[in-house]
Amino acid sequence: MEDKMKIEIWSDVMCPFCYIGKRKFESALSQFSHKDEVQLIWKSFQLAPEIETRIDKNIHQFLSEHKGMSIEEAKGMNDHVTQLARQVGLAYNFERSVVANSFNAHRFTHFSKQYNRQNEAEEILFRSYFTDGKNIDDYQTLIEMGKEIGLDTEALQTALENGSYADNVRADIDEARQVGVRGVPFFVFNRKYAISGAQESNAFLRAIQKSFDEWQQQLIR
Repeated sequence: MEDKMKIEIWSDVMCPFCYIGKRKFESALSQFSHKDEVQLIWKSFQLAPEIETRIDKNIHQFLSEHKGMSIEEAKGMNDHVTQLARQVGLAYNFERSVVANSFNAHRFTHFSKQYNRQNEAEEILFRSYFTDGKNIDDYQTLIEMGKEIGLDTEALQTALENGSYADNVRADIDEARQVGVRGVPFFVFNRKYAISGAQESNAFLRAIQKSFDEWQQQLIR
């Protein structure tokens, strides 16, 4: 048997509720006494795989066009999400966010996995997109992020330029369909229980505890 219980998280960098969900999940995990026996595995998902990176367009314009709403309605929706983010200590700056295809960002996350920096990669991608207004589709930007979290930047540059980990991203997306993921964030605990959305921390804590107790029982048998 595995020496750690797995929790898989399907997520997209451009999903504001995924960052909020990450914070609420982390709050729950910090309260769990056996957190060192839990392994987090981040999985790729694309909410809008067809979009083109546009540094000349802000997120309000994108949302207006993508959802068929007015700019004012898009701003109102983003203001609401900004308030929700603030409640968990996050600062969203939608005025600065760069509309970007997230595929290369997901490749970056898969590359980071071999260095045991996947969670750090997700964090810096979210922060860069929602707070710092960086282009998460740009190779040089990704390389700078990699340096910040301790990755081998030469190997990262090579991986980005030669298209590495594209198949890993597609495999995650295909797996999401098989698992039944309809939206993100989507948390799967020990391949048995699932939570969809940025639920409250106590819901995550209950799922972690229940899954862990059953996982331990499996080890005993």
